[in-house]
Amino acid sequence: MAETLNRNDLIDDFKIYLKSEKNFSEHTIRAYCADVYTFLLWLDNDNPLEINPDKFGEYLYFIKQINYTKTTIARKIASIRAFYNFLFQEELINYNPADNISIPKQDKTLPNFLSEEEVENILRGIKIDTPAGYRNRIILELLWVSGMRISELSGLNFENLNLEQNEIKVFGKGAKERIVLIPDKTKDGLVNYIKNVFNLINSEIEITPSCPLFINYNGYRLQNQSIRKALKNCLDKIHFTKHVTPHVFRHSFATKLLEHGADLRIVQELLGHASIKNTQIYTHVSIQRLKEVYENSHPHGDK
Repeated sequence: MAETLNRNDLIDDFKIYLKSEKNFSEHTIRAYCADVYTFLLWLDNDNPLEINPDKFGEYLYFIKQINYTKTTIARKIASIRAFYNFLFQEELINYNPADNISIPKQDKTLPNFLSEEEVENILRGIKIDTPAGYRNRIILELLWVSGMRISELSGLNFENLNLEQNEIKVFGKGAKERIVLIPDKTKDGLVNYIKNVFNLINSEIEITPSCPLFINYNGYRLQNQSIRKALKNCLDKIHFTKHVTPHVFRHSFATKLLEHGADLRIVQELLGHASIKNTQIYTHVSIQRLKEVYENSHPHGDK
């Protein structure tokens, strides 16, 4: 490959494109760049700017032999399509040869979710006799009552709060802004965290509008991995056997709303889904739950 087509240079420019133009998360950017780098290695000496569209079919056949899941294969194809969209936008190619790559149809899987009782058991299992414990409980409660993504919660600053109106402004995928709502009980707990707990975590941090809402003992923004670790520690202590991630709280939030009669469009808005198709999967979860209740409650439900 010619020096002007250095793989690392292409990947570096692609990374900037994903971050600045597409507003992808760091996790997605890493995955996309790794996928494209693997594809470029597979091409070997073939010039990626001059390949025949049939080459993508060969690569798809190649990766299918590795027994990747359909989800992984779909992401790898999406990565390559995004890469060639980038090359076309930068006028490094005259047409996009990846336009017609088809993504394998994925099996529909229902998201894992928790019942209201299970969530309450988890929250009760968090000891709040330390500043970090209180902070962690508020974090998980916020995930449960607001449907925020973990990255949205981690990215919160004090300027995002409008607690008088029980509102929090978040920035979701693609830097899309939306308002999430919280109940009075959660608001009161958050106010107590701000007034009495925040400075116990780090007394040197001055609260300003741009200050992170959730910090660690070093005064830095609490990262996603730390939130996941706090949740895992809590689940281990209470011997909770179901697999639970922070995203499960988001699934549980959506399912709860639908089970209580919320309109699908409202749930879409609260979750920040660009398409209602992404929200519709929760109707299947809700229907499944209704069937379970029917079978357990109706005298002939299990006949």
